[in-house]
Amino acid sequence: MQIPVKVSTHNFRAFIWHAAFLALAQSFMDVDTVIPAMLVEAGGNAFHIGLMTAILMGGSSLTQLFFAPFISNRPFKKSILLTGINLRVLALISLGMLLFYMSGKHSDMILYLIFALISLFALGGAFANIAYMDIIGKSINPEKRKKFFSIRQIIIGVAVLISAFTAKQIITAKAFPVNYAYTFLIGGLLLLTASGGFWRIREHVSSHMRISSITDFFRIMKTEIRENEKLVWFLGFINTQGIAISFLPFVVLYAKTMFNAGSTDTGVFLLNKIIGVVLVSVFVLLFSGKVKYRYMLMTNVFLSVLLASSVLIINDLIAIRYLFIIGGIIFSLYNISMNGVLLEVSGNENRALYAGFAGAGNILPAIFPLLGGWLIQKAGFATFFGLFIIIVLSALYFIRKMNCQK
Repeated sequence: MQIPVKVSTHNFRAFIWHAAFLALAQSFMDVDTVIPAMLVEAGGNAFHIGLMTAILMGGSSLTQLFFAPFISNRPFKKSILLTGINLRVLALISLGMLLFYMSGKHSDMILYLIFALISLFALGGAFANIAYMDIIGKSINPEKRKKFFSIRQIIIGVAVLISAFTAKQIITAKAFPVNYAYTFLIGGLLLLTASGGFWRIREHVSSHMRISSITDFFRIMKTEIRENEKLVWFLGFINTQGIAISFLPFVVLYAKTMFNAGSTDTGVFLLNKIIGVVLVSVFVLLFSGKVKYRYMLMTNVFLSVLLASSVLIINDLIAIRYLFIIGGIIFSLYNISMNGVLLEVSGNENRALYAGFAGAGNILPAIFPLLGGWLIQKAGFATFFGLFIIIVLSALYFIRKMNCQK
């Protein structure tokens, strides 16, 4: 369905507002570098990193399963979107206040509170993501989507690059835990500002889909899998390549464990990751009309294998820092291609539902970080990295089967 130009332009500006301020907040709440580094300095170990990554990466997607029926039944989803983002604001500001209170203490109670707030942060993201994908699909015409995601990624990359310098200075200028307290408080305030863009959204198309229960949700999912073969391969893809975006926290743990990396290194890790995000975003924007999603997906698989192999081969902290550029490229490519492929395999009526399917099928990325934390403690980093490489390589089969045409 073609979107009226006036509504589309209005919503585009609202999405740009949100993207810009979210990007400024991103470096202050980065789940690949800042949060895991904070957790290690608070007394966390490999198991805690695995649990944190499972909650933030896989668990947040898996919980979309429970939200999808409720959200799909709502004809308008802006209020749901705002609820989700405000839960994240609350979690970040509370985490910042907790770290101020912490004053260098390391105790199980502090870790429990940190995980409670991390869980609230992930829950808010899962709640908002389904509504976001549904609304954005109604606001951007199909032939413009890849370009939109690329332009959005450019804005995000540039803004995050600016905020990354600021976050790096704060992390290195203050001692733990005050440095991380400041970063999370600033991130929370910027995220609150970003939510202003969503207040201005005008939803144009309402869904008429109704789901009565979780059982009904699975019944519809079974029907969609039978009628839409691409959905099967899409679920296989996110269960294999999806673990790649949960890998960087383990590289942070590896650097801190093997090379005693400190706050200065954390700031550099963050900055290098953002450089990777910006580089790939510029490339995709320039060639958005020529590069198909399938080639982006396959490139991401090979880069993921390269990253894991390089961590084991390199025996120098300075060199490890630069691997985060590759990590940023992987992160950016996955997000651009994942969102685009989801829009390609779904339609306007069932987009929120398909986002729920993606969460329901996101089983391996949810449990892999937990398995990783346990495996590192029992068998070491080399065994964990080897398993990671095997799983990611299997994604090539599902990418070939999806055969994305756009």
